[in-house]
Amino acid sequence: MLAEGARQLVQGNRPKVSDLLLTPANAKRVADELARLRGAAMKVGQLLSMDAGDLLPPELSDILSRLRADAKPMPLSQLAKVLENNWGKNWHTHFKQFSFQPLAAASIGQVHSAHTHDGRHLALKIQYPGIRESIDSDVENVATLLRISRLIPNSVDIKPLLAEAKRQLHAEADYTLEANHLKHYRKLLAKEDAFLLPDVHDDFTTHNILAMSHVGGVPVEQLAHCPQAERDRVMTLLLDLLFREIFVFRLVQTDPNFANYRYERDSQQLVLLDFGATREYPAHVADGYWQLMQGAINNDKAMMDAATTQIGFFQENINPAHRAAVLDLFQQACEPLCQQGVYDFGTSSLAARIRDAGMVLSMEKNYWHTPPADAIFLHRKLGGLYLLAARLRAKVNVRALFPQ
Repeated sequence: MLAEGARQLVQGNRPKVSDLLLTPANAKRVADELARLRGAAMKVGQLLSMDAGDLLPPELSDILSRLRADAKPMPLSQLAKVLENNWGKNWHTHFKQFSFQPLAAASIGQVHSAHTHDGRHLALKIQYPGIRESIDSDVENVATLLRISRLIPNSVDIKPLLAEAKRQLHAEADYTLEANHLKHYRKLLAKEDAFLLPDVHDDFTTHNILAMSHVGGVPVEQLAHCPQAERDRVMTLLLDLLFREIFVFRLVQTDPNFANYRYERDSQQLVLLDFGATREYPAHVADGYWQLMQGAINNDKAMMDAATTQIGFFQENINPAHRAAVLDLFQQACEPLCQQGVYDFGTSSLAARIRDAGMVLSMEKNYWHTPPADAIFLHRKLGGLYLLAARLRAKVNVRALFPQ
């Protein structure tokens, strides 16, 4: 930043701090470093790379998008140490075959394939060492980056969100907790053949290693070339599941990363993976979202206003004009729900319109406030599903899925 600033000053310019930070060269350096560091810092990089509501120019988000699945895998010596610490010195005697080349490497851990002597094919999610210990400092460091870049105004109190980010990341780093969430979801969806979830293998699972049955399938994005009916069915399943997560289970897997979904072409089953970001929703928040969506269907702004207040979205001192603008934004986001019959995500500009309206609102003086964490995580999941539906060019009768 200093070097770029000096060059700008020599040329007679007076650059802003954010302009110096967000050059393509600097963004590449940040992406490379976050991919090397992994952990919480990389997780924030992944969030910044989401297509919905980007704060960054397209060329920078393209660079950061590598962070969705481009972590650097552990060196073999480090991997061996982790396995020994969790399973003992003779850990290898439990396996007929163990693949040291990871199937995938992400922000908190990497996945390996292994075959046991008793015939089980396992997918082993192995956590990078030191992740838990670095979460708090990494989140604070990213917060500092946001402050000095002035991407977030100084007047905004982000401490509650930082605390929530730390809490959520610590939960994601607890593989025993994730194993429990996975078992719970398997029970919830046990009678539904449309979904396929891996089994947890407790004898190999620890706080740092999650052992699951290996499941196949293709990345869900590859369905973009499949018949329309197949694409429509997959998105119908996902949106229906989201409504049940919010209103029936009150338990939502909040990570919309496309890598969390695969598809078994032979059995036509949708594979659900990665339950680290699973979040419980209290009754008043779930009920508030039902009222919000029903209010949008009825075009009842008073009902929507009461619902958003119940969720905890508005602070007492919010400007009435800003309040009305937020309700308009919610109304727009519920467009697929409000349409009678099939909604065509492939031809819709909804994601761009929500992003643009949100950006206009966020630039308003004194608008910025700290929304509730429950809302942020849920909106992130819904935005991710909208993006996937657009990618698959799906046509879904969303109204028919909403529980009346």
